[in-house]
Amino acid sequence: MKKTLLSLTAGAVIASSFAAGSAEAATYKVQKGDSLWLIAQKHKTSVNNLRTINNLNSAIIFPNQLLKIDLETAPTKPPVKSEQVKNEVTTYKVKAGDSLSKIAAAHQISLTNLMEWNKLTTTLIYPGDVFAVTKPSSSSTNEKPAPTKKPSDSGSSNDSSSSTPTSTYKVKAGDSLWKIGNNQGVSISDLKKWNNLSSDVIHIGQTLQLKKAAPEKVEQPKVEQQPTEQVDYNITKLLNEANKLLGTAYLFGGSSLSTGFDCSGFIHYVYNKAGKSIGRYSSDGYYNRSFYVNKPQVGDLVFFENTYRKGISHLGILVGDNKFIHAASGGVQVTSLDNSYWKKHFEGFKRLY
Repeated sequence: MKKTLLSLTAGAVIASSFAAGSAEAATYKVQKGDSLWLIAQKHKTSVNNLRTINNLNSAIIFPNQLLKIDLETAPTKPPVKSEQVKNEVTTYKVKAGDSLSKIAAAHQISLTNLMEWNKLTTTLIYPGDVFAVTKPSSSSTNEKPAPTKKPSDSGSSNDSSSSTPTSTYKVKAGDSLWKIGNNQGVSISDLKKWNNLSSDVIHIGQTLQLKKAAPEKVEQPKVEQQPTEQVDYNITKLLNEANKLLGTAYLFGGSSLSTGFDCSGFIHYVYNKAGKSIGRYSSDGYYNRSFYVNKPQVGDLVFFENTYRKGISHLGILVGDNKFIHAASGGVQVTSLDNSYWKKHFEGFKRLY
């Protein structure tokens, strides 16, 4: 009888130990559109807890990444259904001094998601704009939160009060690019691009184009998804280091994580991290220290000209799917080479000596 009792007790101890061990943690595969905040909500834990148990230095995560979920910190009640979380959209009203990258960092989301959720094509924002800072539900993904108009605009006598863009607009007294763009539902940067404006100054009687001209077709060589040529740096590490910096603020002349990056500072930082020892040069400096490639591959450089100054003035790194990663005015971001602005200023693909 004693032996039977001891056996049952031992079995119970082993079973309880196994159950406790299996309840300590689980894993979760990151889905497209996920953020640490959304995952934490689904599993009833906190963003800080997720970062701690997964040794994350930032809130940036990637699709298919495996995260540990500490189940012991979660209540025993069933997790919130994903549909419920998606429908709870949080918004943020822009204040003076804000930037998109600053807003994204404050809400622990990526700059790319913030722009995608709000259907933004530019990083230019204004005080009073209202943006979604959590992923909208599928029923609202086609709707962009309307920027809040300033009181001074309420009495505008412009005949451009309709939000449907027309082909042209004639400037009237009291107009500004911001007022015209707001009334016509287009951005200031687009107005300047479509009308070849180098400043925000406009004149009474001036006719502005309100539609994007059909882009001239530019044939570009196909980018190899998988590197086929040997290089003297680690391409995988190069892309990983570059992705870690997504959303990092832009700073002219910047070349460090603590201050921010400009385009050439970004190149210097990630290539050195990947094992390529290079000096800190300007965009045209890197242009002169590289050679053209007929079959560009992931990790190669892409150069642009005549952006904010004449000549070679910007560069980034090819990441596949006809996209490149670079430090632009809105911070470190991934952009398509089919983007009308960058296609217009595209110069060529090169590789560092």
